[in-house]
Amino acid sequence: MPRPVNAEKRAELLKQVVHHLQYHGVAQMSLSPLAESIGTTKRMLLYYFGSRENLLAQALAVSRPDAHAMFDGVRDSAGLRKAAHTLWEAMTVGEQAGPVRMLLQLLSLAATDSEQYGDIAAETVEVMIGPIAGAYVRLGHPPQQARTRATLLVSGLRGLCQDRLVTLDVARTDAAARRLIRDAVTAAD
Repeated sequence: MPRPVNAEKRAELLKQVVHHLQYHGVAQMSLSPLAESIGTTKRMLLYYFGSRENLLAQALAVSRPDAHAMFDGVRDSAGLRKAAHTLWEAMTVGEQAGPVRMLLQLLSLAATDSEQYGDIAAETVEVMIGPIAGAYVRLGHPPQQARTRATLLVSGLRGLCQDRLVTLDVARTDAAARRLIRDAVTAAD
């Protein structure tokens, strides 16, 4: 009988992997150098995560904002505005501010290497779009229109986040995010 996985050890390894990928990138992620960098072995990473792809998927999952927690309770325009501002803060000053770099790298990689990164990138986008589209539907928008509006909000904020990481212009990107959110919510009325 296989021995049970130590959940605490697994969680600690995942935290170290996220930290490593945040600073060293996703593009050339190889298990052996990654394992050495975080003080473990490739064998242990495979034991705890199964594969490189699964490890990357789990690292992304634990480092993205929880869109369901932010948007599932939205019932009016004020709630949508608040949730969108919460998302922006999570991406730029919250716990996900550093790991969001992984998401941006992944999306860039998927654009040039869709065979390797396309599916995981598409899933990563959808887990943000779905809950936000659900909020728009609750505000009375048809499903396709809700998905379009959610896409505009998510992609707009993500683009502003990337701009902020590149230019370090906090004031300008914060002002642009406030405007984007205001326009997205006004359009939802």
